[in-house]
Amino acid sequence: MTKSANEFSVGDHVVYPAHGVGTVKGVETQEVAGYPLEVYVITFDHEKMTLRVPTKKAKTAGLRSLAEGNVVASALTTLKGRARVKRTMWSRRAQEYEAKINSGDLISIAEVVRDLHRADNQPEQSYSERQLYESALDRMAREVAAIEKIDRDAAVGMLTKSLIKAA
Repeated sequence: MTKSANEFSVGDHVVYPAHGVGTVKGVETQEVAGYPLEVYVITFDHEKMTLRVPTKKAKTAGLRSLAEGNVVASALTTLKGRARVKRTMWSRRAQEYEAKINSGDLISIAEVVRDLHRADNQPEQSYSERQLYESALDRMAREVAAIEKIDRDAAVGMLTKSLIKAA
């Protein structure tokens, strides 16, 4: 097993599009259909889940390192922008928001948080809007927390401050 072929090392925080931030716990070789297959073993503590991603398919699966500082800065700037709400049916918008959240792209997730954020003086959200907002905020907060080496709640506070300044 050559170490240089692997992009991620044990202990690295990584982002998997559909699940958010996880930690590489190891690299294993498993036998699948009689062939050896090298996989990253990634744990997601917040979902109490372990995922095995073939090392050769990691990039195409969307596995990536935590966002760089400039991406985080752009995401925080996105939060401060004006909400863009399309006048399409909610079901279509909800699908678009869901796709952005599962894209794993921090800026796309920030757009969802911005667009679904409600200030205290705004009308109440529907249950499904609230669910999507919470999901996007949680996904973004977990990545910011891992980058800034703070806990999730502190990251939520940081993001909320950016949203409130925008309002």
